Order: sequence, then structure tokens, then C-alpha cells
Amino acid sequence: MELEENNEESGSSEYTKEVEIEQKLFPAGKVNPANISEEMETSYLEYAMSVIVSRALPDVRDGLKPVHRRILFAMNEIGLKSSGGFRKSAAVVGEVLAKYHPHGDSAVYDSMVRMAQDFAMRYTLVRGQGNFGSIDGDSAAAMRYTEAKLEKITDEMLQDIDKETVSFRDNYDGRHQEPTVLPAKLPQLLLNGSTGIAVGMATSIPPHNLGELVDALMHLSTNPECTIEDLMQFIKGPDFPTGGIIYSIEDIKRAYMTGRGGMVVRAKTDIVEKKGGKYAIIVTEIPYQVNKSNLVSKMAELVRDKKILGISDIRDESNKDGIRVIIELKKDSFPRKILNQLFKYTQLQSSFNMNMIALVDEIQPHLLDLKQVLEYFIAHRKIMITKRTEYDLKIAKARAHILEGLKIALDNIDAVIQTIRKSPTKEEAHVALIKKFELSDEQSKAILEMRLQTLAGLERQKIEDELAEKMALITKLEGILADVKKILKIMQNELAEVKEKYSDKRRTEVVPHAVDSISKKDTIPNEEMIVMLSRENYIKRMPPSSFRTQNRGGKGIIGGTTKDEDEIRVIVYGTNHEELLYFTNRGRVFRLPVYELPIGSRTSKGQAIVNLLQLQENEYVTAILNSGEKLTEEFLLIATRNGTVKKTPVGDFTNVRKSGLIAIKLRDKDSLEWVKETSKGDEIIIVTKNGKSIRFHEDDARPMGRASIGVRGIKIKTDDEVVEMNVIKDKENSKLLVVMENGLGKMTSVKDYRTQTRGGTGVKTANITPKTGKVIGAKILDKDIDADLIIASKIGQIIRLNVKDIPSQGRATQGVYLMRMHTNDQVASISLIENIIPAKEGKEEEQAEKQTKIAVEEEK
Repeated sequence: MELEENNEESGSSEYTKEVEIEQKLFPAGKVNPANISEEMETSYLEYAMSVIVSRALPDVRDGLKPVHRRILFAMNEIGLKSSGGFRKSAAVVGEVLAKYHPHGDSAVYDSMVRMAQDFAMRYTLVRGQGNFGSIDGDSAAAMRYTEAKLEKITDEMLQDIDKETVSFRDNYDGRHQEPTVLPAKLPQLLLNGSTGIAVGMATSIPPHNLGELVDALMHLSTNPECTIEDLMQFIKGPDFPTGGIIYSIEDIKRAYMTGRGGMVVRAKTDIVEKKGGKYAIIVTEIPYQVNKSNLVSKMAELVRDKKILGISDIRDESNKDGIRVIIELKKDSFPRKILNQLFKYTQLQSSFNMNMIALVDEIQPHLLDLKQVLEYFIAHRKIMITKRTEYDLKIAKARAHILEGLKIALDNIDAVIQTIRKSPTKEEAHVALIKKFELSDEQSKAILEMRLQTLAGLERQKIEDELAEKMALITKLEGILADVKKILKIMQNELAEVKEKYSDKRRTEVVPHAVDSISKKDTIPNEEMIVMLSRENYIKRMPPSSFRTQNRGGKGIIGGTTKDEDEIRVIVYGTNHEELLYFTNRGRVFRLPVYELPIGSRTSKGQAIVNLLQLQENEYVTAILNSGEKLTEEFLLIATRNGTVKKTPVGDFTNVRKSGLIAIKLRDKDSLEWVKETSKGDEIIIVTKNGKSIRFHEDDARPMGRASIGVRGIKIKTDDEVVEMNVIKDKENSKLLVVMENGLGKMTSVKDYRTQTRGGTGVKTANITPKTGKVIGAKILDKDIDADLIIASKIGQIIRLNVKDIPSQGRATQGVYLMRMHTNDQVASISLIENIIPAKEGKEEEQAEKQTKIAVEEEK
């Protein structure tokens, strides 16, 4: 009980102390209850306005944020003008912190450093001595080591500040005065641009060329009604200190007209040929605000990770004379392809997003277009010239007033001397002169302070000449103030002088058209490819060099690792950039370029095509048509397994959606299997599994829409089905190549097949026996064709042989062995490849396989 009482007393004592502390902090009558949401809103708005007005956004008139304005003003005040010497940066930072900018010293120093960096500022405002950082992201040396002074061009920003041109306000402690804006003869906001993140808004203004800005200001001041398009005749676009290339005048125009917009900026590069057939890419300029060291590191990372192949070395040879990054390429690499990859995956290409927000009337953030920014600058300069003229007029009148008094004194020198001598004190002499000669207080003081040497004749003449000069100046200044056109003319003359002193050539090139979007297609060379589709719908692409030509009757080489009981279904020849049309068993069609297919080796399985096309359940691809750049024939002829054919205009297949289109309406238990291009005058030949074929005119099948069923092409028995449909172009010289399941095949002249009416049972095309097996495929060969036949077996064996090695035989023959089959293996599909690329033979097969592996790595 005693312990509990002690605990209670201790707790009571602590509570009493808390109450006493609270009463001391908040005495009676001094506590103001507040709603926390209202207090948070008010406090946050005050904070936001402080950041917007006092830190993050530039003034539209002089283009400076407060910290930059304070640095330049402080440097001017302590005599660090361009004509003077350097002083330690620490002295400048200390001056700024002590008098004007009550924030961190690093913020002030970093701001001063940036104004001295020629890769950050188009026209530097501070001249630095020592290490002021680099484009590689190196930090500047500590402020105790570096020195600084103002640049010559900065003198133009501060000129006339001592002539009552700008308003001053108390600094943070009320002990000093700082300018609210600088006189600024230069359109600094556009000249060097500005970036800043405030609260709820941000600004991003690119730098521009001084000469172009002056020309635009001249035009606008003379033609106030001109449009932004007119101003763009002078201002071509941003002009970055690091150079580079800006694409699309339309993007620039949109940004200038709205104050907001993005533009693509690319590095300036050259592709040079070196000895031994090798190439190199040389980078001489990079986009604005890109860290060169990080850029080179990113390139090296992409090469190391094998995301970009073909680069043998990257060297940074940049020096004080400029940027020079050399990218050495391997032999037989594709320079343009690699450059496109670098543009896509590195900051060799970047975007600059313009957002021209600046403070208007000192406190109001506005989104401004190009013309508005220039108009605000012109208005500012008019005010500056007017105030400067008023100040000069005031000074001139004051001096003329004194000179008039001195002239009166000289004209009455004896009386003046007598009056002064009679006066017992200086004060009485001062009063006496005012009364006797009707002088002002200032004139009387000037006479009393006049030296005796002024009484000399030449000195008297000087006073009279100076008075005449001042009177003429007064007349001139009053004339300026009375005529706005004269003020405008003075502004134009001053701009012309500034242009003559500081203008230089444009660094950033502007390309009128937009940069082509870099797609995967741009990064892949347009090489020949064989596309293979298995019956289970696994697809891949390989270079034709993966398969060497063999003699007739060989067993072939492995062409694909398929799933259990899978087999090769379709083989198509094309190039990486060509579009393929994929027709499915359900009568639908899809479009996909070759380069979108997975690249594989002869022994790889490929990728399930359902991952590439939006196929439905139990839907699979049965036919692939190489459309090339575009379909060149008039119609597409579609054939089904049960012998139906349909002819549809190719125009119906030009815009194939990702979700697919209907190619043919199918009857029950039928499927789309073949698609060929055809034109008027062609003939069609259909071959069945049991060795039947029919030849008929193309115009026997009338054109139909995509959603129609079609008509009968050949009449087949219940145990038979169509295995091939082909188009005959040369009716006299073409041959029909027939290949059977067990590897036998032959060629027969199409003249041996009489033309029949569509829908008949046809004639015999091969002598089908257990030795031959059923017909697996057929191809039409034109006269003198130089092509290779690729035969793929169900277990993935592939043979490639020249068609000239295949003998010609009659229709009802068995043919000869084209490929010796392994036990329990049969032919799955056949394909023809015209010999555009020489086939690899013998030992070159190993090299071809190696190239395929490289291509696989490159695609990854």
C-alpha cells in the first residue's frame, strides 16, 4: 500500500510539472485555438508562394531567379566587374549570404558555379578561375580554391542600376537594400533559359541564340502585330550550349505558340570508314543537360550486357577543344543499325520539354508564349530607358542650375566678393548671397565652395560651355521623354550594339522534319530469313545459311527441336522487314513482321505463336503468306482442306487489325489451309493427298468478299483431302514438283495436266504406293528457276537440295528419293527458296551456325 501511494504521489507530481510548463508556454489569454486543416492550408499556401516567388521561378523581365540576381548584384557591389580582378568564390558567397540570401552556402555556390559553366549556360554570366566542374558531372572545387568575377556580357545586365532605374527593397534583416529586378539589356530569360521546380508548377525554358533574339526583338518592336510564325523567321529554335540537332519545326512552333511542348534532341554523329572495311561512329556534340560520362558508361553497359552487338571499343577523346567520343565497330557490322540502337537505348537522343512559366508583376506565375516573353522584355526596357532618361535629366538640370548660379557669380564677381567679405560667418554669407542675387540654396553653396582659380578667363569659358552643353542635353532628354518612338529607337540601337559585341553562330542545328520514331525495325538489319512453323504452332526464324545444300537422297541435318509428336508444318522465305500474313484454321488472318518472330538456331524449338497472335482456343496458323512491302497481285486465292476455294481482292487485307480479320467463312468440319496471290490469266492447280490434281482457270472462281464461303475447287472422296494449292503463271514451261511422305518426289510438266472445269475430280498426279506414301506437298517451278527445295521431316530433319537435281517424270510415276527417311519418320513439309544468297557448304555450316547464335544473342 505504501508503494502504491508513493507511485501515485510521483505521478501526480509529474502531471503538475507538465501543467506548469504548459502555463508558462501558453499563459492565460494567449492561446488561440485553430482548425488544423485551415492552419495547414494557410501555412502551406504561404510556403508555396515563398518558393514560387522567392526561389524557384525566374522574373520575366530579367530572366533571373532571386539567388542569381543577388549573386550578380553582390559581385557588382564589391567591384568584381569584368575589367577588374578575381576574388575568392568564398568571399562572394559570404557577401551574398550575409546581406541578401539567408540560405545554405552550397545553394549559393552551386548557383554561381552554374553561371560559370559553358556547357550549362549559352552565354556565361560569371567568369570562373579554377575547377568549376565539367560536362562529365565532376563537381567544382571547394569555394576556398576557386575565384570569380563578372563576364563582360553581365555588365550589360547591371548597367544603369545606379540611375534609379529599378526598385530596391529591404533585405531579410532590413539592414541593406537589394534590387527587385536588374535593368537587363539582354533578354536573359530566353538567352540562357531557366529550369526550376516550385510547388505545384515547374519551369523549363531552353537557351537561345543572342543574334536571333535581337533580330526578333527588332522586328517585334517595329511590328507589334506580328505573329509567332513571323518571329520564327528569326528565332529558328532553341540554341543549346552543347550543340546537337533538334528535330521538327512543328514541335518547336507548337511549344512557342502554347508555351509548352517537347522536342527531340539528338547528338551530332558521323559515321566514318576506316581501314580494313571497318567503321566508327564519332560523337562530336551531345544533347543539352546530358552527362557525358554517364552516356559513355551506358554505352559500355549495353555492349557488356550484349544488348548491342557489333561494337569493339568505346573511347572518350574529349578535351578542351570539344567533345569527341569514338565508337569503334567490328567488321561486317551495320553502322546505321548500331547508331539507331544507341539513339534508342542511350541519351544520344533525348527530349527537351519546354514549359515557359515565369513571374509577371513580380508575384504572378504565368505560362507564356514566345511573343509574350519578348513583349514583356520590350516593355521592361522601355521603362528602364525612361527611368534612366529621367534620372539623367534630373542630374543635368541640377548641374545646369549650379552652373547658372556660378555664371551669375562670375558676372558679378566683385559684388559677390564684397558680400562675402562683409559677412562675419559662412552662414551669413550664404544667406546674403541668396538675398542679393536671388540664388537658390544650392547655387549659393556652390559659389561659396568655388575655388579662386575659377576666376581665370579660361575657367569662366569652361563654365559657360558646360552650361550650354547641359542645356542642350536637357532639351534632348526632354525630347526623348516626350516621344515614345525615340525611346524605342534607343532600345533598338542598344540591342544592335549588344548583338555586335556578343553575338555568335548558332550551335544547335534545326532539322525541319520530325525524327522518325525508332522502332525495333530500325535496329534490325533487313537480312534474309527462313520462317518455320511447326504443326503444334511453334515458330522461329533463321538465316538461310543455316542449311547447306546436299545431294539428292541425303538424310538432312537437324532443323528444329520440336515437341513430342510435333512436326514442321510451314516454311516461308522472306526478309526481316517484310510483313507476313498469318491465316488460321478458323478462317482468320493476322499480320506480323518477320523481325517480331523469335530468332532461333536449327536445333531450337521456337516460340508458341499464341504468344504473338491473339488466337482463340483450338485456333492455329495453317498458312503464312509473305506480303513483302505490299501485295503485288490482284487477288488472294484461299483453299480449304475439303477443296473449297475463294478469290478475294488483296485490298481487303491491307489493314489487318491486331485482333485479326475474317478471311473466309468456313463450312462445318472444314479448315483454311492455303493462301496464294493470283491475277487475271493465271491458272490454279490443286493436289490431294491420294495423288489427284485438278487444273482450272483463275477466272472460274469469281471475286468474293472476305466473309463469304467460296466455291468448290475440287471434288474429293471421304478418305482424301487437299494437300496443296498452287498458281501457274507460265502455262508452257512450268513444272509441278510433287513430294511424298516417304521422301520420294518428281517434277512433271504442267502441260501433262489438262485444263478442266473447276469442281471436277481431277487427274492422277502420282502413283501412290506404300513405298511412296501419301502426297505431302507440291510446288510450281517456273522455267530456269534457280532455287533450292527444303524438305522438313516430322522429327525435325531438314534437307536442302537444288531443284535442278530433281528429275522430270510423267504424271503417274513414283518419283525418286529426295530424302532418305529415318525409321518411323516421314516428310512433314516442303518449301522453295530462290538462291539470292549462296548456300553454305561443307565446313561453312559450322560458321553459319555460329552466325545464327550471334543473331540469337543480338535479339535477346
